[in-house]
Order: sequence, then structure tokens, then C-alpha cells
Amino acid sequence: MTQGEVIDQYFLEHRAKVLDIAAFLDRVDRCESKEQDFRMIAIRKCIEELLSTDSGRTERILLLLSDQSNEPVDVADTKGVSGAPPPE
Repeated sequence: MTQGEVIDQYFLEHRAKVLDIAAFLDRVDRCESKEQDFRMIAIRKCIEELLSTDSGRTERILLLLSDQSNEPVDVADTKGVSGAPPPE
């Protein structure tokens, strides 16, 4: 496919996704409390990565959202299902 064909095929779908992310960030910004949540820190790092022009953004973003620990845990807490690794 040419670049134009890819854009023609997928632009509207991804336009909607960008608007969805913008709406989510607006909802978070309207909240009364402003604590630093590790998931929002991860999302902001991912958004920064999206602005990169280097290839491999998908892999880098996946790594930002993945738990890189190798050691097993005795008991898993609920942070494991949060979609982003908690700070160490």
C-alpha cells in the first residue's frame, strides 16, 4: 500500500481514537484531586513516544506499559491488572 492508501483506509478510525484519548485526558483534568497516578504517568510517556519520528514506536510503547520484572512474587496485588507497571 502507498502512504496515501494507508491514510485513506485508516485515518477516520484513528482520528476517533485520538479524540477518545483527548476526552479521557479532559475528564482526568476536571477531577478535583490531582494526585500523580502511575498509570497517567505511563500514558503521558506513551504520548511523548507517539510524537517520535523514529520507527519502532509500538515496541517502545508496549515496553512502557509492560512489567519488566523477572522475579516471581509470593502474592500478586491488584496493580498487576492495571495496564501499566507501578513505580518501583
